[in-house]
Amino acid sequence: MIRAADHSRHAEIFAGMGMNWNQLLCSERLGDKNYQPGLNRSIFVQDHDRIVFSAPFRRLANKTQVQPLYEHDHVHHRLIHSIEVSSVGRSLAMKIGHWLEQQGHIEPEDVSSLANVVQAACVAHDIGNPPFGHSGEEAMGAWFAERFDSDQGLVRDLEPELRSQFIRFEGNAQGFRIITRLEMYRNAGGMRLSKATLGAFTKYPVSAGTLDTLKAGNKAGYAGLKKFGIFGAELPLFAEVAASLGLVEEAEGGTCWWRRHPLVFVVEAADDICYNIVDLEDAFTTGELPFEVVKKLLHEAAGKPNRDVTGYSQAEHIALLRALSIGKAIDSCVEAFVSHYEAIMSGTFSSSLVEAGPLAQLFNRIRKVSRDQIFTARRKTELELSGRRTLGNVMSGILPVYEDLARVDWDANKLKDHSRQLVRALDLDLRDIGTPAQALHALADFTSGMTDRYALRMSRMLSGT
Repeated sequence: MIRAADHSRHAEIFAGMGMNWNQLLCSERLGDKNYQPGLNRSIFVQDHDRIVFSAPFRRLANKTQVQPLYEHDHVHHRLIHSIEVSSVGRSLAMKIGHWLEQQGHIEPEDVSSLANVVQAACVAHDIGNPPFGHSGEEAMGAWFAERFDSDQGLVRDLEPELRSQFIRFEGNAQGFRIITRLEMYRNAGGMRLSKATLGAFTKYPVSAGTLDTLKAGNKAGYAGLKKFGIFGAELPLFAEVAASLGLVEEAEGGTCWWRRHPLVFVVEAADDICYNIVDLEDAFTTGELPFEVVKKLLHEAAGKPNRDVTGYSQAEHIALLRALSIGKAIDSCVEAFVSHYEAIMSGTFSSSLVEAGPLAQLFNRIRKVSRDQIFTARRKTELELSGRRTLGNVMSGILPVYEDLARVDWDANKLKDHSRQLVRALDLDLRDIGTPAQALHALADFTSGMTDRYALRMSRMLSGT
């Protein structure tokens, strides 16, 4: 949390490191600077609870993780995945926090704060993802690209510099938009989360326009510049967050971006651990990978335990190895954080904790198996193609509402009867729309917020099938 001058010792310790924990654990709320938490419930715990009780979080229960629209009850969807990531993230952050305390970098009470910040950021990390997983992002981006190529109607009036953020639609940026603008206190801080949680959430602290500029100059090699994570509309909000946290700012040619909050690497590691290890378990459950293949990988990840598994079913054996593997992976990531601590604090670390730890080679093998045998499974590919058509139908079906709204100078009371019918049938939110960019954001807000099954139902309704 932000504290007074009695913590000047920490500022001195980190004077040459670029960032310091005194600022990085900033408890000030976005949109509510004067808020004071109660004695028995920290603001970071409140962050977690606000996210968990939100409608966008609940909708993750019907959004794809890896296996789209699977009938098997034990396959992961995004809500279960998010809860598991938050559990792993909390454990990982507690271990890192204890090390930081032992080294004199943080105070004892900051250990739980650090863990609570990571837990909250983890539980929100997928909140902006559209239906049908990452293929949903690609489908939305492809639909926008086709419209911009046509250069007709509403999209024709959008400034060229704003187009890339729609063409490369990004769930991370949509997530930041949800938690800082759309949910709860609309346009007044959103969920009003602490700035520490918002910093730990933001994996890619750069806008699409700035990233385009950097890539044009071949200067986008940093891990936080792999994608963009902030829409232009929310850039001022993140700039405020970054200033409070003391994130390292990079400015060049009239553009700016920021180095990652150190806890981003912890959130990212928890996600990496879960989807790599749990994807294997899911693939065994669905029959896409045989027992022996999964057992061999997880047995190695678990440290080759000599457990008596007599009487275990295959599923129980895999579950045991999965649990042990997660524990070993956490230890590997703690070791990576400790080894690269100075680079993380200076903002120069540009890998991931999974890739920088002693289990890096094994995780590379797991990712290769997933890429070659899980992500290319025929059923998954078929459903991704179906999902792309589904989202295209939805977006094409409701675009005329926003074009009609532009025609009547953004006055919803003057919409045509058919547009009014669509607004009622789909419960479209037409607030705060007064420009082409705002209209396209509203279209993306609606589409990305749908669950997989709701998207299918709306697609059939709009296409008359």
